[in-house]
Amino acid sequence: MDKTALLVIDVQNDFCPGGALAVADGDAVVGAINAMLADYPVRVFTQDWHPAGHGSFASSHPGKAAFETTEMPYGTQMLWPDHCVQGTKGADFHPDLRTDPADLIIRKGANPAIDSYSAFFENDRTTPTGLEGYLRTRGVERLVLTGLATDFCVAYSALDAARLGFAVEVRLDACRAIDLEGSLGAALDQMRAAGVALAGA
Repeated sequence: MDKTALLVIDVQNDFCPGGALAVADGDAVVGAINAMLADYPVRVFTQDWHPAGHGSFASSHPGKAAFETTEMPYGTQMLWPDHCVQGTKGADFHPDLRTDPADLIIRKGANPAIDSYSAFFENDRTTPTGLEGYLRTRGVERLVLTGLATDFCVAYSALDAARLGFAVEVRLDACRAIDLEGSLGAALDQMRAAGVALAGA
């Protein structure tokens, strides 16, 4: 039995061109991901799902601007433009992404006090999303990651998956990065150091 799962990270309108936190060329991942779906027995999609006024939004911190940082109880937090607000068009999956094959959709970032980049844990690094338990019960041992953005939610998910003992591959051809002040290079170095395979570049 093939015990590999495809993990599709945050391919949502707000992360695609025209969105509130657009990743350059972000919509280019859609065709690549759609073409991969039939190849995996387990397919999990994640969806950034913030309440209005989320603590990671710059608009929630008077005097702060997007892409500045602030200190939260769980550590340093990058402040973002308001994005992927629950129930808005920006939070919807890209309209061309085939979501019907998803076995599970994990919504993350719903706690207004804690951001959540990783598909496995909120940014306090301890509150689980439940994804690990789901994958274990499905017998998954290996993960292939795709989606947005390479240097934030994809990288955090890949690093957590490796730390949890999964074999992990990131398909760079099916990811796009924000690359904020060298964040892509740093994320790639961290993933390599953690034993994550980087493919499709």
